[in-house]
Amino acid sequence: MWIGWIEFDLLLGDVHSLKQKRGALRPVLAELRRATEASVAEVGDHDLHRRAAIGVGVVAADAGRVGEVLDRAERLVAAHPEFTLLSARRGLRRSDDD
Repeated sequence: MWIGWIEFDLLLGDVHSLKQKRGALRPVLAELRRATEASVAEVGDHDLHRRAAIGVGVVAADAGRVGEVLDRAERLVAAHPEFTLLSARRGLRRSDDD
């Protein structure tokens, strides 16, 4: 079993409150869930209204499938013009890695 994750650091556009931030992120999180069938969550920068950290986690039988899902997630986030993707950090492990 392979476990992979990607964490996105985003700069949000014209957002002036945490309520606006939630409204801007909600559709992207839902789209990521639909497109990747992976676990998706806001994982950081909860108290900043113009920054967001989004995490995507996936489990699959082979590393290639995990990579495909993470690539799809990155393309989807990068395609949103209302955000600036500052960075994307990835990880990949086998379930029997120590």
